[in-house]
Amino acid sequence: MRVPVLVLFGPTASGKTAALERLFAGPGAAFPAEVVSADSMQVYRGMDIGTAKPDAALLSRLPHHLVDIRNPDQPFNVGDFVREADAACSDIAARGLLPVVCGGTGFYLKHFVCGLPETPSSDLSIRAELSRELETRGSAALMAELAAVDPESAARIHPNDAYRLSRALEVYRSSGRPLSSYGKTDLNAGRPDYRILSLQIVRDREELYRRIDERTRAMFAAGLPAEVARLREGGYGEDAPGMRAIGYREFFLCPEGETEARLPEIEALVARNSRRYAKRQVTFASSIPGLESVEADASGDRLAAAIAEKLRAFL
Repeated sequence: MRVPVLVLFGPTASGKTAALERLFAGPGAAFPAEVVSADSMQVYRGMDIGTAKPDAALLSRLPHHLVDIRNPDQPFNVGDFVREADAACSDIAARGLLPVVCGGTGFYLKHFVCGLPETPSSDLSIRAELSRELETRGSAALMAELAAVDPESAARIHPNDAYRLSRALEVYRSSGRPLSSYGKTDLNAGRPDYRILSLQIVRDREELYRRIDERTRAMFAAGLPAEVARLREGGYGEDAPGMRAIGYREFFLCPEGETEARLPEIEALVARNSRRYAKRQVTFASSIPGLESVEADASGDRLAAAIAEKLRAFL
């Protein structure tokens, strides 16, 4: 029997959490469900304010999976997400509940909907060798090597992203094929174990940008600078995967001693980067097959009603 799954995508500040709360939280919810978070940064512990993580009250009424499962210095990639999301969906469905895979990381959702491409398994000896080379030769030398054998992967990997850089070279050295030659997934094949309803929340762009600016101000008022300071004191630097997130990386652009004086500048930069990210999220959504749009409204009433109507027809 194919498991029914709701996939709910929306750019940052589009109203995903409010919609989840209206539809699925509490004993009187119309659709008994649990959420599988498709947010690449909510996986990290201690990063609560800057990732707009659901608060404890909502989590107690509507359990979320894949939240707070890594430390900020631990990598988490699309393969980890799909495998752990599959396990969570299986567990949720086995208990008679609806799995709701929700978030703004479109790359994760696309591969959940389409399935992961096959790539070679990890070769620990090559991985160890690359780790040593990274220390002795440096990332620039390894990036030059990757560009020579896999220019497509090199173009999309940041030179400071040691994990993805090493993985791309590991694949080439172990298989003789570039990483970019894998992953030609058939977008129409789908997932045979699932029956998926894919929805995206859409808002007027100016309204979305206004909401992003408001949320950024609220995050700073709620203590985002103190949260970042605690993480830095805990030893998490700018190279930690979690600290590359918008809302965290901007704090590393000035020395810690200057942070307080430059908070307005940092806040403006976070808001700007968030708006740019939202634009990229909306653009990427077009690559997710089968995604239907639901219009957001100021109160959230029409949005919740539209999702509920589609869910009833789907289930």
